[in-house]
Formats: sequence, structure tokens, C-alpha cells
Amino acid sequence: MNKELIIRSSSDAVDFALLKDGRLIELHREEEKSNYQVGDIFIAKIRKPVAGLNAAFVNMGFDKDAFLHYHDLGPNLLTSLKFLKLATTGKLRDPFLKNFQFEKEIDKNGAILDILAANQSLLVQVVKEPISTKGPRISSELSLAGRFVVLVPFSDRVSISQKIESRKEKDRLKKLVQSVRPKGFGVIVRTVAEGQSVAELEKDLQTLLDRWSGMCKKLATAHHPSKVLGELNRASSILRDVFNDTFTGIHVDDAELFQQTKEYITEIAPSKEKIVRFYQSRDYPIFEKFHIERQIKTAFGRTVSMQKGAYLIIEHTEALHVIDVNSGNRSNKATNQEATALEVNMIAATEIARQLRLRDMGGIIVVDFIDMSNPDNRKVLFDKLRDEMADDKAKHKILPPSKFGLVQITRQRVRPEVNIKTHEENPNGNGEIEAPIVIVDRIAQDLERLLKTHGNVILNAHPFVAAYLSKGFPSPRYKWLFAHRKWIRIIPRDAYTFLEYHFYDKQGKQIE
Repeated sequence: MNKELIIRSSSDAVDFALLKDGRLIELHREEEKSNYQVGDIFIAKIRKPVAGLNAAFVNMGFDKDAFLHYHDLGPNLLTSLKFLKLATTGKLRDPFLKNFQFEKEIDKNGAILDILAANQSLLVQVVKEPISTKGPRISSELSLAGRFVVLVPFSDRVSISQKIESRKEKDRLKKLVQSVRPKGFGVIVRTVAEGQSVAELEKDLQTLLDRWSGMCKKLATAHHPSKVLGELNRASSILRDVFNDTFTGIHVDDAELFQQTKEYITEIAPSKEKIVRFYQSRDYPIFEKFHIERQIKTAFGRTVSMQKGAYLIIEHTEALHVIDVNSGNRSNKATNQEATALEVNMIAATEIARQLRLRDMGGIIVVDFIDMSNPDNRKVLFDKLRDEMADDKAKHKILPPSKFGLVQITRQRVRPEVNIKTHEENPNGNGEIEAPIVIVDRIAQDLERLLKTHGNVILNAHPFVAAYLSKGFPSPRYKWLFAHRKWIRIIPRDAYTFLEYHFYDKQGKQIE
């Protein structure tokens, strides 16, 4: 398995594409003018506590107030408030908490008006970026994420990632962390820490403590409200969360960003330094070179094609997302409908897991798989979907398929959903049409299906599409020849609309 990160820089944004065996599975964008991102820490001011919501609207210095619920205050809010008061008045001598006297924990079922008041300052962290008309969601329970561990100020708990299955490894990691944990800080051990030495964990902890110390030094002179600790640059934060030993390449088209990325990889994984490469070809932009633009065009529409003629229909409503699985007009060697349904559903499970990560879909997702009467097959499908989503970093929960083939998924959403327009203006002047590259892929899929039942087929298409399919070397037609061992005759048809095409047999009869 090859995993590559492709980083494209422009004047106002940086795009990150994560590929798995050449297939696009995640797409992120960091805009230069972004005011905040998940993980940033601010000194904020309470605008207005609302008793009915048991929450407060918080001024972070931007147009939209943030939302802070009582349950996001954290048990040690009073300790955090005391620490901030000392730091902002210049009375804090030591940013570390070894000798800091903790206050009592707040009541977990208390009321916001008993704890916070208007114009009160507090330290908060962004946990969800603004979505639609809503401002960011924040928490006053702070955490600093590193490669192997997460540092939690004003805590004494040590917890281990639930994805580490070995009880022996969990016990080993807990003992190691307890031996190096600074007093006054809790530690969460991340999944990638599995098998790491105490030296690596301690080094990661020290880096986070240095960041905490640097933030504390700013508090005495910081404005209220203002950002006091920014997340790492997005390249580093993405690498921190997804990078592992299976990565085979990181390609960057900007010299400064390349240097930052290389320095970060050298720091966290010196043996992988050589996989960071500077892309400077003038022939093709970096996303064209790695076929990412093509995949974006084919992956973000309402209809998503899959193998063997099957496809997904993805609909978005205000409250949830609905995904419909369709088998399409396809022939299959399976001897019964149940086997066909299972095959298509298994293909769909892989694509759905990819789509959720690629579009960063969150909230409630309902998937309408093709009905299967055999409960064993439903269990196989459920296991397949869980396995495909195992690498998804977003918190999620999957319910087993119902008798009607419905699967309900909840998935954490911390950023706005990735929404890319794939339709283009119709050259004929009537509205919009699908991107031509989508049609080319659809022709290839239809051709693969029809050649299983027809010895030879003739393709009729608009002259522009016909020219694209037949000109150059290797043209798509030559690729079909290598794949199917059959030469496809292509006839330009002036009467066709731009994206219209049909297949015919030797007798001139149209093939559906």
C-alpha cells in the first residue's frame, strides 16, 4: 500500500490531497485569511451567559460569537480561571503547574450563571470551526496535541487510545507516561504511540510543554480577546495526525512549504526525510500530475460511479445526508439476486467510507444499501464497512443494517463539509452540464460492461468527445485496446449534444 500527501500552494490557500494507492481519500484546504482553526487557543470574553441554553456566547474578536456549553467548561474551570488571572496580572512566576494550587472541580450538572458572568475573561480552545450560520464551538478544557501524546493542562489523568487493542501494550504505555508526566498535566496517549520508547514519548511531551510555556509568556500582554496559541501550520498538523511508516511520498510545489515540511518530517521521523520531494515541473501543475483534478471532478458530484456499473446517489438535506446504492444496468456472473446485492454492497461500502472522508461529511448519514434477506450477508457488509472506516480519524458510530438495508452512521463534524462544484457551463448555452471528464469515465465503464455480452461495439459521440477519445498516443481508445483486446470504432455525430453518446452493434442496432 502506497500513501502519498500532495501539497499544492497558491496565493490565498494551500490544498492537501491524501492518496492511497493513487486514489484520493482526503482533501483539505487551508486559506491564508482563516481567522482560526481547530486547536487554536484564545483569551476570550464572555458576551452573554444564557440560562435557558446553559451555555454562553463568547467574544473571540470576530464577527460571529462562539458557543460555549456548560458541559464543555471542563471540571477544572476554576483552576484555569485562577491561572489566567495570575498570568494576565504578571503574578505568575512559573508557567508549569508543579506547585500550583488547584481549585475544587465544578459540579458537572451545574448552571452556567453560577460559574460565568458577562465580560469575564477565560482561556478557550476551538473544537469546531464555523459551519453555515453558526459560529465556532469552543471548550475551556484545553489540550495540546503532539505526535504521540496530547497534553491536558489542569489535570492528572493518563488515558490510552482505545484503538490500541493489546492490554499489555496499554499497561506498558501507561507506566511509561506516568514516569515522565509533569505534575499538573494530564496525558492522552495517541494510537501512533504504540511500540514507541520512553525517550520518544518524553521528547514529544517536552515539545508540548515548550509550546505551553511560550503561550503563557504572552498572556501578560495579550489583548482580550485575542489568539494566544495557534495550531501548527496545516501541513504539520495534517502530517501529525495522518503520517506513519506506510507513507511513501510527500510532494510539495512551494519552496518555503517544502522546507517546513522537510524540517518537520526530519524531526518526527528522520528515516523518512527522503520521501519529502520538491515538485517543480513546468509541464503539469502538481494536482494534474497526480491525477487529483480528475478524481475531484468524478468524486464530488451528486452521482458517483463505482466498479462494474454500480453507482451512488448522494443527497444533502438540512438535517442529514442520504446515500442510495444502485447496481446499475449491469451483467453479473452471480447466479442469484442475493449474491449480486452482496457484491454491489461490498463495493459501495469501500466507496462510501472514502466519500465520507473526502467530503468530510458529518452529522447523521443514512445509507440505503441494496436489500439482502440473508442476515449473514448483512453481518459481512457491516464488518466490511467498519473495517473500511477504521482509518477515519473523525469519531463515528455505525449501526448494523436493518432488514430494509438501511445503515445509520453518525460522524463527527469539526469543519465545514468540502463542497466542490463539478458541473460546468454548457457550451451550447443551456444551463450547466457534468464535467466532460466524468462522461469519459462513464463511457469507459459502459464499454467494459457491454463487451462482456457483445463481441464488438461501435461508439457514436459528439465530434469533440470522439476526437478526445481517438487522438494522440496513448489515446483512451488505445488504452481500451490494451485492456480488452478489442479495437473500438468511434464515429463522430454532429447531431449529438456535447455529452451525448450511444453504443451500437454491427447491425446498427442501439445497445442499451
